[in-house]
Amino acid sequence: MFEYFPGNYVWNLSVVATLNSGGLIDEVDRACRPLRALAAQGSDVGTRELMAAWAAVADQLEGQAADAEKAGHRRTAGQKYLRAANYLSQAERMQSAKGHDRAAVYQRCMDLLTRGIELVDPATTRVEVPFEDSSLPAYFTSAATPSSPRPPVVVMWNGLDSTKEHMYAAGFAVELAARGVSTLMVDCPGSGEALRLHGLTARVTTEDWAAACVDYLETRDDIRADRIGLVGWSLGGYYAPRAAAFEKRLALCVAWGANHNWGAVQKRRLEREGENPVPHYWGHVLWVWGETDLDTFITKAEAVHLDGIVEHITVPFLIAHGENDRQIPVAYAHRSYEQAVNSPKRELRIFTPEEGATEHIGLDHLPHVGTFIADWIGETFTELDGNSR
Repeated sequence: MFEYFPGNYVWNLSVVATLNSGGLIDEVDRACRPLRALAAQGSDVGTRELMAAWAAVADQLEGQAADAEKAGHRRTAGQKYLRAANYLSQAERMQSAKGHDRAAVYQRCMDLLTRGIELVDPATTRVEVPFEDSSLPAYFTSAATPSSPRPPVVVMWNGLDSTKEHMYAAGFAVELAARGVSTLMVDCPGSGEALRLHGLTARVTTEDWAAACVDYLETRDDIRADRIGLVGWSLGGYYAPRAAAFEKRLALCVAWGANHNWGAVQKRRLEREGENPVPHYWGHVLWVWGETDLDTFITKAEAVHLDGIVEHITVPFLIAHGENDRQIPVAYAHRSYEQAVNSPKRELRIFTPEEGATEHIGLDHLPHVGTFIADWIGETFTELDGNSR
């Protein structure tokens, strides 16, 4: 993995995620260069300064975008708005859950992304998935064409600290659309806008919000309701398989990072084993899961595992994992595969250091793992229709 900040895994992961999601190396370098001394002091120190540095680059881009828009250069403006949103969303992800301005920064991320989408991406719209007495905010990227007005669709879920804005920036929906598949990128309870602005926290029973996503998609006339897949990355590698085990309207499932026993990972982290995904880690997980003390959270987390669950998956199931994932042991990928005995098409893909995409969810080479998964999804939907190539 490219390590801009030697010895600071958490900050380095953010840098490679930014670069592999449309960030430009000059802009990333200008934001990060003043932070090197702070980064050497650990992942928790200096996150507010990190926010300020990334915001300065985003401010400049927003100004340039506004000028381009006034000059009628819509594509140039849209690209700059999207990069500004990418930088801000990565920096916002690194802040303390108690940061007083976090909601305002996140709102600005959404505003910038929305303007960028309006200018350069007519296939994508913002939607709301009704959920209990609230809703799950999402972006929908349509792959519908005159020759294929009702294509298959994939629901994409994030993890512990990512957002629908990160999912959009990753470009996965573009890859799926090129393969004739639409994408619904959803902020699950405990993540993104659902957590920050709606107050929805994570829960063990992810089939609850899977049902909401399927119910919503069944109301649309531009997708195939019998061809709804589910992809979850990072903690979504628990969320998605759990949901696919019990929500039988789903047609396929992908664990983009095998989070087979996330509860056990929390106990390892208490012993300082393995790497954390974000600074201020324990404050973040308490926020996500709606708990106020660590002991209660650890007890709740014990139920966040897939033992006795994945054998209920009866649809095609892909597990993609990095051999050098420093957060989630690769052994969990093998465990999910071994237990998914009732999947008619189960596949385990381990990404190696020699090829890249070997870190957590392949963030060190995100396009490599993303295109592999997109190919698998496209081929699997074709096979389900009896048109195997």
